[in-house]
Amino acid sequence: SELPDTFPRAHYEVRFQARGGVPPLHWRLEKGALPPGMKVEDNGLLHGEPQQTGEFQFTLAVNDSGNPRQAVQKGFILRVRSALTLNWKNPARVAGNRIQGSVEVTNTTPDDMDLTFVVMAVAGNGRATAIGYQHFVLTRGTIGMELPFGETLPQGGYVVHVDAVGEVAAKNLIYRERMQTPR
Repeated sequence: SELPDTFPRAHYEVRFQARGGVPPLHWRLEKGALPPGMKVEDNGLLHGEPQQTGEFQFTLAVNDSGNPRQAVQKGFILRVRSALTLNWKNPARVAGNRIQGSVEVTNTTPDDMDLTFVVMAVAGNGRATAIGYQHFVLTRGTIGMELPFGETLPQGGYVVHVDAVGEVAAKNLIYRERMQTPR
């Protein structure tokens, strides 16, 4: 009942099959919802490119062509996971006159990504100072890679913004995640 996971804008295709009944079989979405960007065909092909993350629960019905017709329903779960995730490992903090911390980045796609990681400390007057930058290939399947940042700054209040942009040029895909400190 659980289908293979996928991620936003990735091509997805699963063909449902049933045993028994009088062919041809006819499939339809009975209840629940598919991810936006996906549909199920009469022949049992679930396909498309999901447009948002989430856990989608739905029920498919399959009818045969017999007289009388026979039908079966089955529930499924499809998880659309974030392709690129960014989480605080060590939230931004002040140590003396230095702001430092680290984040964890994850690539759940089957592709290597060209990743650009930028951390900015924005002062109350709007002036932004880069306190972290990395650009590298984030290999597919990387889970929780720690990326540290830090810089010595003038005294004052700052909001720390973290941006990660992953590009898969061969598929013309760009993934972006961002976070910031509350204040």
